[in-house]
Amino acid sequence: MKLYSYFRSSAAYRARIALALKGLTYDTVSIHLTKDGGHQYAAAYRAINPQMRVPACALDNGDVLLQSLAIMEYLDETHPRPPFLPADPVARAHVRAVAQIIACDIHPLNNTGPLNYLRRHFNADEAAINAWYKNWVVAGFDAIEALIKPGPYAFGSEVGLADICLVPQVFNARRFKVPLEPYPKIVAVDAACAKLEAFEKARPENAPDAE
Repeated sequence: MKLYSYFRSSAAYRARIALALKGLTYDTVSIHLTKDGGHQYAAAYRAINPQMRVPACALDNGDVLLQSLAIMEYLDETHPRPPFLPADPVARAHVRAVAQIIACDIHPLNNTGPLNYLRRHFNADEAAINAWYKNWVVAGFDAIEALIKPGPYAFGSEVGLADICLVPQVFNARRFKVPLEPYPKIVAVDAACAKLEAFEKARPENAPDAE
């Protein structure tokens, strides 16, 4: 198995956490998102992932999986222990909702592509970019803070899909200096996950391509 990754990508970070939690070994192929205009745009990588984003997960049979949520659900279906989703359908929906707030609402608006578009086409300076970034994190975190039920993880005593998505988003929030004082439950979940080896192993500074 190969994971096409970039150490600072929060979507790739999610995939690294998921793989570590499942105890799976894989090779990392670094796709630098900013060097030389972005290696994701190279023809060789575009042939692997037409969306030109990370992560992509190449299976041993030659299939390539795209999108972090799809990759994580594949891993959960093929390696069911430990499970990423609870057994109860309603509980599963709650976990998925928080994961999707992050992966579908916060992250797409704060990805490198949209941020660079703001710079190039709207002449946004870094202060404006940071205000844009903070706005969407706050909007999402306000909802997540109300929805999660730490105990100590986002939805109880077992780590799941919501935690895997939340930790990289908290990392990014700190990187962009988004105040986290209004979110004690989110901070508590992040702290609980930080004690787990899989989350520590997956941190950006511990990734094989870390700079």
